[in-house]
Amino acid sequence: MDKDQAAELTEDGRYLVISGRKWRASDPGIPPKLRQELVDELMSARREIGRGNEEARSRVHDAKLALGERGQPWWEEPREDKLDERIRATIFTLLRKRQGSSICPSDVARVVGGEGERWRTLMESVRQIVASLAADGTLRVTKHGQDVDLHTVRGPVRLHLTGMNPSEKERAESDERQRETE
Repeated sequence: MDKDQAAELTEDGRYLVISGRKWRASDPGIPPKLRQELVDELMSARREIGRGNEEARSRVHDAKLALGERGQPWWEEPREDKLDERIRATIFTLLRKRQGSSICPSDVARVVGGEGERWRTLMESVRQIVASLAADGTLRVTKHGQDVDLHTVRGPVRLHLTGMNPSEKERAESDERQRETE
């Protein structure tokens, strides 16, 4: 976008208007810190595409789903299948952004849940998606740096992408221990 072109929101806040064209706005209910992480990953993926990495298109798609810019509109009551799609996209976008570190399932619920305490009602859906991704080997679920079974563990857990090299794994476990002591 040219510096002289300003993006305007429609009155209902659902769309940005840029050069007369409407684009779906991001979900305004996403907490600012988490929104910034999603935007950072989106921009990183776009830069990769600009460098010729066509595989980064899936990262752009996930980030836009997580932000609410694609998929079912964020202002509608979500259908279960579309909610699951946004949860998955949010998990992968946050994990990619944190590059080898871990995320908390509640971060995912806070992104998808929007404003207020609605995120708490989504924790069971997030845990079900996480359990599915852990069962197929896509994610690791840990507590205090140890792999755990999400079906039997109680309390807070951390999520990791699988396939990390040893130095990434060590850094992620160190980061997790530090977060747990804070």
